[in-house]
Amino acid sequence: MSTQDRLTDALYGLGWSTVKKLPEPVAVRLGRTIADLAWKQRGKGVQRLESNYARVVPGASPERLAELSRAGMRSYLRYWMESFRLPAWSKERIEGGFVAKDLHYLTEGLAAGKGVILALPHLANWDLAGAWVTTKLGIPFTTVAERLKPETLYDRFVAYREGLGMEVLPHSGGTAFGTLARRLRDGGLVCLVADRDLSASGVEVGFFGDTARMPAGPALLAQQTGALLLPVTLWYDDSPVMRGRVHPPVEVPESGTRAEKTSVMTQALADAFASGIADHPEDWHMLQRLWLADLDPAKGSS
Repeated sequence: MSTQDRLTDALYGLGWSTVKKLPEPVAVRLGRTIADLAWKQRGKGVQRLESNYARVVPGASPERLAELSRAGMRSYLRYWMESFRLPAWSKERIEGGFVAKDLHYLTEGLAAGKGVILALPHLANWDLAGAWVTTKLGIPFTTVAERLKPETLYDRFVAYREGLGMEVLPHSGGTAFGTLARRLRDGGLVCLVADRDLSASGVEVGFFGDTARMPAGPALLAQQTGALLLPVTLWYDDSPVMRGRVHPPVEVPESGTRAEKTSVMTQALADAFASGIADHPEDWHMLQRLWLADLDPAKGSS
């Protein structure tokens, strides 16, 4: 393991061991202080966040984009502070930490025995939403995690999420899709963060006026298993409680090839994600390149 990898792993370990012991008001202030320091330094992540917000809020002035990126970093650090502290939260704190609109789409889908796929963008705190599902609703689910470096850091994340009641599969290795399909055929729940393609073989979608690529997995799983595909968006307000909305099901088109159906369904997911992101752009934690024009300048907008 390189020195950088050891340092990264040690810092995350320190976060999980130390931050979770802090009183909540202290953790909130610490997160905001770190966020403001990072924002003032204007590193690559902050610059990319601001660039992404420029697409989400077209015509925004430099001053408005700076406000958004500052709020975005505060939201991002709120996610981390909450995540470090989640393993120490009481059952009551988790149950009271999230309120969801239109939850009936999820509960009715599971009651019908069809299996349900929840697809989310990188909005607010998807780990808290997951912990709420396993704790408040008492529903276990399966998810997929990106393999991080160093391996010990990936192991920390898997242990953390499994400790919250999730079954975690590695994104790489080729076996995740089959396991997810089996869980859905058994009437289970699968949750996937699905606004950024990690395989470079995703589906091209229109997203805030330009072309991005999003994973095909949610749409393919729905087609293959008959499971219900539900977009979910999350956001913070000024309270300690996170908010969320379960959107209406993304239907499987009646005609077309598998690729054509997947394209239509993934675009519908992108549209639902865009509606939530447009309403709460500061809670979209996308500090990486997403649009094809940013990934490959040769594919820029015409």
